[in-house]
Amino acid sequence: MKKGNKSVIVWLLSGCILIFIMVVVGGITRLTNSGLSMTDWHLITDTLPPLSEAKWQEAFEQYKQFPEYQKINIHNDFTLADYKFIYFWEWFHRFIGRAIGMVFIIPFIYFLIRKKLDKSTIKKSIILLGLGGLQGFFGWFMVRSGLINDPDVSHFRLALHLTTAFITFAYTFWVALDLIYPEKKNIEKSLRTIARVALVFLLLQIIYGGFVAGLNAGLIHNHWPLMSDGQFIHDSVFLEQKNVFLSFTEGKSGVQFVHRTLAYFVVGIIVLLYFKSKNFTLDKRQTNGIKSLLLLVFVQFGLGVLTLLYGVPLWLGLTHQVSAFFLLTAMTYTLHRLSK
Repeated sequence: MKKGNKSVIVWLLSGCILIFIMVVVGGITRLTNSGLSMTDWHLITDTLPPLSEAKWQEAFEQYKQFPEYQKINIHNDFTLADYKFIYFWEWFHRFIGRAIGMVFIIPFIYFLIRKKLDKSTIKKSIILLGLGGLQGFFGWFMVRSGLINDPDVSHFRLALHLTTAFITFAYTFWVALDLIYPEKKNIEKSLRTIARVALVFLLLQIIYGGFVAGLNAGLIHNHWPLMSDGQFIHDSVFLEQKNVFLSFTEGKSGVQFVHRTLAYFVVGIIVLLYFKSKNFTLDKRQTNGIKSLLLLVFVQFGLGVLTLLYGVPLWLGLTHQVSAFFLLTAMTYTLHRLSK
């Protein structure tokens, strides 16, 4: 690591931490059904939540005009106190998003002026800026889908929003690793290929995790290793939709089946990477990366099984999402050490 890069690395890793916090708060927002509480969004005036009872009542009355209240909460003795609770989590989620933007843009301009960024890092930082803007747009795009007719957001848009957050984190971490480990070294291409395949399957699994969350597909077939009734593939997988493609992308049973099956593939590829690595002489960082990957994938698998068996309680659902974040961190680190 070059001396002059230390402040840039701290900046990038701070962004990683904030993205992690945002994903955690986003998970709480989703699991507490808070995501549709803010029915409008003003960049300046919504920096703070309502500061008076009159403003709170005004926001609550506005919320009452939308499908979530009219079709669900109107029947649940939903009070202003309940609204304040769900409003807080959505507001906090958006507030962190703003904070990430400020933490990225202001130091970026400073580092540009002070010429602390080389051309390669500038290009990568511009990509990060684009990913951040895209993430914000996808968040608005997702919420918008739940404010028209259906009181639930589109599971496709939720998965898009979630996956973009994970990718933004991974790329930010990768750019930081480029600066932490600037030296070139020989690489084992076969291990790198396996790690790349593992990353693809992990991202696909994250996408399907978003589908499961958006469809509440974790609330059915709460059995393992079989879906239920002694079936590996439940009959309902093929009965919910018109064709197989729709069953596996829009049907609750089908989406859950794909998510739970992909988990075996992710575990299998990482186990393969671990045993394949035994045939090569690796440095300490590469070895530790692969070992952490192996440990975390089994932790994540176990949490997924428990989350399913217990019907997605908030703490387990959130822990499962956080564990996926750590698994992606280990995946990014390991692939970087096997690639550079």
